[in-house]
Amino acid sequence: MTRISSPQLAPVELSERIQSLDVMRGIVLFGILLMNINGYGLFRSYSDPTISGGFTGLNLATWMTTNLFFEGTMRALFSLLFGVGMFIFLDRLVKKGAGVNAADIYFRRITWLLVFGLIHGYLLLWVGEILYQYALMGFLIYSFRQMNPKKLILTAVILFCIGTTWNYFDYKGAEKLVENVAVAETYKAEGKELTKELKEAKSEWENRLSKRSEEAAVEYTAKMNQGYFGVVAHLAPTNFEFDTVWPYRQDLWDVLSMMLIGIALFRWNVLSAEKSFKFYGLMVLIGYAVGLAINYYELKIILDDNFSFLSFQRSEVTYYWGRLFIAMGHVGMIMIFCKSNFLNWLKSGLASVGKMALTNYLMHSVICMIVFTGVGFGLFNKLERYELLFVVFSIWIFQLILSPIWLTYFQYGPMEWLWRNLSYQKVYPIRKELHV
Repeated sequence: MTRISSPQLAPVELSERIQSLDVMRGIVLFGILLMNINGYGLFRSYSDPTISGGFTGLNLATWMTTNLFFEGTMRALFSLLFGVGMFIFLDRLVKKGAGVNAADIYFRRITWLLVFGLIHGYLLLWVGEILYQYALMGFLIYSFRQMNPKKLILTAVILFCIGTTWNYFDYKGAEKLVENVAVAETYKAEGKELTKELKEAKSEWENRLSKRSEEAAVEYTAKMNQGYFGVVAHLAPTNFEFDTVWPYRQDLWDVLSMMLIGIALFRWNVLSAEKSFKFYGLMVLIGYAVGLAINYYELKIILDDNFSFLSFQRSEVTYYWGRLFIAMGHVGMIMIFCKSNFLNWLKSGLASVGKMALTNYLMHSVICMIVFTGVGFGLFNKLERYELLFVVFSIWIFQLILSPIWLTYFQYGPMEWLWRNLSYQKVYPIRKELHV
């Protein structure tokens, strides 16, 4: 790489940044950790609290609160912001006269994000990492960037409908599995020979139970307490599964849909805090009213059926719609916060966290690797669900303090700086010129 000599195709200057987007990135980044901490610290209990971490008292309250307000919605907003970021990135390059070079820089940027995602998952030990998936969807989003906002919303709705249909058929398949398992048990009690279908159902069910068993938890925890390379080898198959299956099964309707909505909302000036308080108030009211109704319905299904396998499958049918409306409620609330003249110190701190979103996101994994695996303190599956919140709050406070201090002396976060250099194939100065 060569040192930058012309500012023509330089990255976004600090003065060009939109504060509401940075504040939103900071809030969403913290919200992502609030959900991811369950994957970092508990055995197979991201969704089902009965497997580990506790599901009574404060643990149940924690699980219910996060499922009502944060599950899926933080990832949705992260996806939304990524779509906006890619749109702004390309739009500014084109306006600077980059021409075909804009596409070169964009796809180079996306390719490096994909590499960061692979490193994050396999080497920083976070199987729930999302950068790889964002990169794959980023290759697709390029073709949608100039589409009319209404068509973007329509396309997203179509994707949601496809995902909902797939979830419905998954639920019907789960229903059939449970029915076949019951029939197999009846056949076994009556001494009848099982059909091939019943044998397969019984085998699948037993495999599911074995993965949730106490013995499996003990074995998994022991592997997470190995040295670094042992944990890398242990998690590699899970990373591979997520990187190969997830893009087809989830990302088109989970990630790409929200990227499209993000571009539409940005082009309608919704995400730059330019709309009225009344507009954002309506977003909050409608978003939370519809979203909470759907999420409460899903929660009630699970609780009424005592956390059964089938109840979780049934609750997934409406999943995309609940998260969409809650996410829109969050957008309205965040924009009201950005427009309001209070807690400006917090706004400034969150904006700093947002400006370093990539660095801070990867930092979550480094810290949690040290806290939960054998690389450091080995606390995997040792804390209850509500106790994990203390880890979350500690990281929040640390990053709220560190990010503004870092940006006092440096123009970018370290990972943001590296990403820019790799994208533009030029070396940009990272230190600020401090005037005394």
